[in-house]
Amino acid sequence: MKLSMLLWLTTLMPQPVASQACLATTVYLEARSQPTIGQMAVAEVAMRRRERGQWGDTVCQVVTAPHQFATTTTPGSFEIDNVDAFHKAWEIAGRTIHDWQLPVNKRRMLVPRADHFATAAVAPAWSHNKPAITIGDHTFYAVN
Repeated sequence: MKLSMLLWLTTLMPQPVASQACLATTVYLEARSQPTIGQMAVAEVAMRRRERGQWGDTVCQVVTAPHQFATTTTPGSFEIDNVDAFHKAWEIAGRTIHDWQLPVNKRRMLVPRADHFATAAVAPAWSHNKPAITIGDHTFYAVN
């Protein structure tokens, strides 16, 4: 399925399903080749941003905010064709959303306070002197 079609479908889905689809798509695009813990950390960053409301009030708004996640930097014609990887991303998204419905002190935090991440091979200007945790090919930063 093309990325543009999947994102369009999320606008027709009821909120709980749309949130999981948007988060799963983000995990798939950003971290499908990463270990499970790295995929979970990507999902955690998106949920933290949603909770803070700075990038949107819903998961879909957060992950489609301009130039924030791969959902907006990947061409809409991109084919999401690895069914196994998307299924894993879907499960991680569901577990993460469920976890974020718990009180803060009951959540499992992999990258506490992290609200940004980048490929470990680069050092964006905003990352300097910020607390960081590297998991797989991504470094996670507490910027805000």
